[in-house]
Amino acid sequence: MNRKIVLQEKDIPRQWYNIAADLPTPPLPPLAPDGRPITPDMLAPVFPMNLIEQEVSTQRWIDIPEEILDILYQWRPTPLRRAERLERYLGTPAKIYYKDESVSPPGSHKPNTAVPQAWYNKQFGIERLTTETGAGQWGSALAFACKLVGLECKVFMVRISFEQKPYRKLMMQVWGANCVASPSSETKAGRDILSKFPDTPGSLGIAISEAIEQAVTDPTGKTRYSLGSVLNHVMLHQTIIGLEAKAQLKSIGEKLPDTVIACAGGGSNFAGLAFPFTLDKINGAEIEIIPVEPTACPTMTRGPFAYDFGDTAGMTPLLAMFTLGHAFVPPPIHAGGLRYHGMAPLVCQCIVEGLHKPRSIDQVTCYEAAFTWAQTEGFICAPETSHAIACAIQEAQKAKEEGKEKVILFNYSGHGLMDLSGYEAYLSGKLTPYALPEEELQKTENCLKDYPKAEIRKSGKW
Repeated sequence: MNRKIVLQEKDIPRQWYNIAADLPTPPLPPLAPDGRPITPDMLAPVFPMNLIEQEVSTQRWIDIPEEILDILYQWRPTPLRRAERLERYLGTPAKIYYKDESVSPPGSHKPNTAVPQAWYNKQFGIERLTTETGAGQWGSALAFACKLVGLECKVFMVRISFEQKPYRKLMMQVWGANCVASPSSETKAGRDILSKFPDTPGSLGIAISEAIEQAVTDPTGKTRYSLGSVLNHVMLHQTIIGLEAKAQLKSIGEKLPDTVIACAGGGSNFAGLAFPFTLDKINGAEIEIIPVEPTACPTMTRGPFAYDFGDTAGMTPLLAMFTLGHAFVPPPIHAGGLRYHGMAPLVCQCIVEGLHKPRSIDQVTCYEAAFTWAQTEGFICAPETSHAIACAIQEAQKAKEEGKEKVILFNYSGHGLMDLSGYEAYLSGKLTPYALPEEELQKTENCLKDYPKAEIRKSGKW
């Protein structure tokens, strides 16, 4: 049995995969607030043009620059592991593999795009990046990347996570970044929110507004904004995960997986693993692909498909996506990276097509899975990652009931060594089941009623 499948450095993927080239029905275009399609030059105050080119590209394969690969070699290729002890515990005939993205210096998948984004900004002459972070994984990854390529970094961290996860803030500071709780008094967007809701736990939408505001108001023009999920170029950079996984499965003579699973907040770690396998599904392979979210923030499973802003203040373009509304302030669950109100448009179009089948799981079920994982496989996972593990366990138990020898692949998106407060809450009985109340979804409809309607467009093949 191959419990740890490792590629040589020479076998690292040298191109990213762009699913926009292969979607049967392209996603709806981003719109300006007046309803006009966004043009690349309209994004120039926020992103460097070299990343904007990737954002709008429909080229299938995009070369990874050697300078970026040189940094990625520090931890890539990452191991593909077999969860053999979990299989035995469950008594399942399924084989469970997971891509271990926890081995990066910040401990998650996030540097896969943080490094390219920092590098492309540096090449464009930018000196400072601003960003938001939920659980702190993205903020620490960008701080790490900026330090390596020589950029300043400012991070607006969602207030509840800032309080729950103080060591994430310290990680950012070790790498030289400035981290502040959001909403803050440093921006107009933050001050406006605080004046209305002084005790707000914050949200990713608010933190995005603050980060974009600081970027576009820099009089020197040397600051840009960096986003850790949702956008096309972020999904692109993360596909190195799935491309490696395909090569690793092939290297041991394993077939394509029957089921591909990852947690999904904005979509990046899910897309990174899933998109290369989605190409196989488009070409006829029978693969079930499952993005997993919390019942407390059920964007894909209960939110409408609509045009909405990516941030609370309405500074981003309108994106066609499943959304709970940009004014949504999620409950302070411990999976801080899964509290975003929207979802990546490319992931959403795959859901509309029927290529991906989203699932929501309650936080108590997820922590039960995390404990099962730790007590069988030994690793302590991030709260976000526990959603993928919980789903993998469900699918393995289903295979047992059906008596089928399935291959299950999931993304182990990060370790939980900085997130032990959630484990403490579970052990002390403070963690309770929570599903978003129906009345909160009524607020979503009111939030979206004045925006252009998002047409459901699909080929009908799946």
